Amino acid sequence: MLLLGLPVLLFALITWQVVADGPLVDADERLSRALVHPDRLSELLADLGNVQVAVPVLVVALAWVAWYGRGTGMDRWWLPPAAGAVAMLLVPALVAPLKEWTDRPGTPAVPPAVGYYPSGHTTTAVVAYGAATLLLLPLLRSTALRRVLVLLCAVLVLGVSFGLVRRGYHWPLDVVAGWCLGTVLLVGLSLVAGRSRRRS
Repeated sequence: MLLLGLPVLLFALITWQVVADGPLVDADERLSRALVHPDRLSELLADLGNVQVAVPVLVVALAWVAWYGRGTGMDRWWLPPAAGAVAMLLVPALVAPLKEWTDRPGTPAVPPAVGYYPSGHTTTAVVAYGAATLLLLPLLRSTALRRVLVLLCAVLVLGVSFGLVRRGYHWPLDVVAGWCLGTVLLVGLSLVAGRSRRRS
């Protein structure tokens, strides 16, 4: 419950501050001004959160998990990959209306527009790379391989997050909100996948 409650509370706090234009937003904008320095590397890192990059990684992982589960005769072998796909489909379903509702303008580094909160690229990266990691971990027998997979997931998500802020595509709070949303979806996925494994 702690893994679910903390991100929900943090997301609610940040959203309230964004909508109310509270003091956290002022601090966020000051931090952004200090961090923004557009360069090619930050743009490439931000691109790792694109749907065209992150979702195919998840699709390959889902296919592998489904193939492995079916091949080993697992009961409900289809449930973990289906839950992973649903988690990914929920990203735009949640992010799009939140962007429209909060109507947050972008940083000075991007053309004038609104709808930057929360960061869809961050949420996509957290859910795509995180779901792939969560579903593949039980299939790996080697502790070293599991550690490498978790480390790779963390590097990808942090790289995307850094790139988005450094390039000026998003305010830092947009990215933190994306972490929160993604974490909630991953906790849900973990609960479904864990229940499926216990029943098999």
